[in-house]
Amino acid sequence: MSRILVVDDEPYLADLVATVLRYEGFETATAACGAEAIAMSGSFEPDLIVLDVMLPDVAGTEVCRRIRAAGSQVPVVFLTAKDSTEDKIGGLTVGGDDYVTKPFSLGELTARVKAVLRRTLRAEPETGLLTFTDLVMDEDSYEVRRAGTLLDLTPTEHKLLRFLLINAGKVMTKRQILDHVWEYDFGGNDSVVLTYICYLRRKVDAFDPPLIHTVPRVGYVLRLPRKP
Repeated sequence: MSRILVVDDEPYLADLVATVLRYEGFETATAACGAEAIAMSGSFEPDLIVLDVMLPDVAGTEVCRRIRAAGSQVPVVFLTAKDSTEDKIGGLTVGGDDYVTKPFSLGELTARVKAVLRRTLRAEPETGLLTFTDLVMDEDSYEVRRAGTLLDLTPTEHKLLRFLLINAGKVMTKRQILDHVWEYDFGGNDSVVLTYICYLRRKVDAFDPPLIHTVPRVGYVLRLPRKP
């Protein structure tokens, strides 16, 4: 579960953004000023910061600059009431990764947060291999083997299996799978997830034991079968 720090001096807005992001599966915390944001960047250790530019004590751009100077590379999405190109470039120059102009839709902000996390979070090992029991995905050769047998996967099946492998043991909701496999602007519905899970099971779970499991009313998880 990725952690997101929401920094805004308007309590209602900060709480609203944090609540929406929690609903999307993130762990969240809020800060009301720059000094608090700088402190919490160390104590809360967020995976991403949603940072208002206009803060009462320290400007958001300066907060970002200080966090970067301390050695943190945590991605930052700026919230700004300014829409000029100079202001946007200024935010990106000090180490910001994206920006959203006020007023904004919560859907747009959520989509940008997820897009930045996809670009910045590095979950794969340096070896280029993702493994779970006898299931091995070689990212360099783009090959997947189960029990030593090469599996013939389509690009979408490969991307779906990669997401499950990275999150092995964690239950992934249909919405999370849609966001990461089909990208946040995918125009379909979550029935496509069930379809591709079925395709993947025919290939991956053609061997024992089955590894792809359904958690009713929640989603799917890659794990070994549980003992009765």
